[in-house]
Amino acid sequence: MKGTFVGMPAFPAASMRAVGDSQLRHNLHKATHTIRGKRAAAVDEQPDWTQLRAAGAAIKNRVLRHLDLYLEQLETAVVNAGGHVHWAADAAEANRIVTALVKATGESEVVKVKSMATQEIGLNEALAAAGITAYETDLAELIVQLGDDRPSHILVPAIHRNRAEIREIFRRAMSEWGRPAPADLADDPAELAEAARLHLRERFLSAKVGISGANFAVAETGTLVVLESEGNGRMCLTLPETLISVVGIEKLVPTWRDLEVFMQTLPRSSTGERMNPYTSTWTGAAEGQEFHLVLLDNGRTDVLADQVGRQALRCIRCSACLNVCPVYERTGGHAYGSVYPGPIGAILTPQLRGMSSALDESLPYASTLCGACYDVCPVEINIPEVLLDLRAKVAASGGHKAERLVMAAARRVFESPPMLARAQRTAGRFRRLTPRRLPGPLAAWTDTRDVPAPPPESFREWWERNR
Repeated sequence: MKGTFVGMPAFPAASMRAVGDSQLRHNLHKATHTIRGKRAAAVDEQPDWTQLRAAGAAIKNRVLRHLDLYLEQLETAVVNAGGHVHWAADAAEANRIVTALVKATGESEVVKVKSMATQEIGLNEALAAAGITAYETDLAELIVQLGDDRPSHILVPAIHRNRAEIREIFRRAMSEWGRPAPADLADDPAELAEAARLHLRERFLSAKVGISGANFAVAETGTLVVLESEGNGRMCLTLPETLISVVGIEKLVPTWRDLEVFMQTLPRSSTGERMNPYTSTWTGAAEGQEFHLVLLDNGRTDVLADQVGRQALRCIRCSACLNVCPVYERTGGHAYGSVYPGPIGAILTPQLRGMSSALDESLPYASTLCGACYDVCPVEINIPEVLLDLRAKVAASGGHKAERLVMAAARRVFESPPMLARAQRTAGRFRRLTPRRLPGPLAAWTDTRDVPAPPPESFREWWERNR
């Protein structure tokens, strides 16, 4: 699975290809509107939803203000419970740690619970380079892996695939993994799920090493929490002899009681359910199991230093913002070039990667600024505010000299009433020569819009003539 998205083009080019795929747009429209409707119904029946959102934001803000103290508290609690804690400054260090831990067991296969942190660091690829095979066990992640694809949604990584496409992926790929799909496999959801269950059963029973992420980590008790809907997580967390959890340092909550807020908001925001089907919690090492916690930074402390952008670290990965975003609905997740697609990806990815590429600089512009993402966010992340802040930083960076020169010239004209008046009179006289498409580098702006013709006379001239 190409989890690292290496070599992806900038968002404008990637999205142009995506919007030309009618099947993709159909799949996305159907799926996002279904999830959106379920979420709206589940939220509407919660009378204190506004207060829950505010409480979730306040808890996360408290964590970010005192992150160093809560991380030390978490480490102490995990160690006291028999676990081992490792600190990873970046993706390379996290991959080295996990690879070494797996090698120490003598195993060459691992089973995985769906984990965005491990996708972020490209763990599957790092393990493969060391001769270790990682088997995804979440149904959607399995579809992506068998299809040699990339995830395109936080909650439903295979949202861009329909049932017929999934059936063909199973027919083609499962035989290569040792358990062929039935020859007469239909595109019925129950049959597809059964084929996946049979395919994974041997992996669950034979794997000695499991790898997970975590939705939350409780600093007070050292407890990790995973929410999932299929039961595969429970199997991965309990059956293997060694469990390795890779967790972003922002996933903390201070106390066990704080979980109450998120156990209400996360299921409703993500799957539109009152309660998640499977909620697994574990503290340290269970009897007969060795537990390792890898705490991942990978750019998070840099994000924390940004007064506006740090609110992105409140994200609980519910995907509600993706399901209401008109841009995501038309382009899908691959166009964002990251494991974090949609509105949250447009603000989180550039900050984690430090605006290091043309792709990162284009992501803050992948939005209409309609504000729907902020309205549905269960922890009140003001995504439009962060997008505007990132756009300002892009404009102020070393490039974009021509744009800055044009804006400086415009500022000089608008600051001088006589110059503005002369510019308006000149534009009015030559209005018939206004091109429908601008020349040179400005042509892209007119690919989707017409240049408005100047009026015959300006308001100033009309006022002087009629007052």
